[in-house]
Amino acid sequence: MNLPHLMLQASELGIRLEIVNGLPIWEAQPVYRHQKQIDRINRGLRPTAGAEAACACIYAIDVYIQFANGLKRPDISVFCREPPEEEQDGALTTIPEAVIEVVNKGFEAKDLEIGPPFYLSQGVKDVVVFDPSTLLVLRVRKDRVSRQVSPVDIDLECGCRVTV
Repeated sequence: MNLPHLMLQASELGIRLEIVNGLPIWEAQPVYRHQKQIDRINRGLRPTAGAEAACACIYAIDVYIQFANGLKRPDISVFCREPPEEEQDGALTTIPEAVIEVVNKGFEAKDLEIGPPFYLSQGVKDVVVFDPSTLLVLRVRKDRVSRQVSPVDIDLECGCRVTV
């Protein structure tokens, strides 16, 4: 059984399957409240004033990204350019500039503890994690970690601003 087939089977069962450094990690499919938060955050994504030419602030929702050491399905991936056409029918290999995760109840460790260091090790510059239950907004970069309370505007390194 190959990996794409396994991923499709997991999806049919209502499970999101990811692989981090060889370790399979599962999560239940997102619920309505989770999806509503993703939509709200996407509507708040825009270029930072004066940075329009640097990054187009393109986002992808819940798509597989093939990293060197795993396969993840971030809630929101932010790219400066559209991923190449030949990647758009499968897992993307283009590394996002930023990743935004919305915590699902019961899966806090996946998004708050496992995800951020993995994403940074794979070349993602900004990792933002939002917990709708506590309103915690965790921003992780290579050089610092900050904790804020939603709603907050965050200027991403790529030249995009997002309201979380």
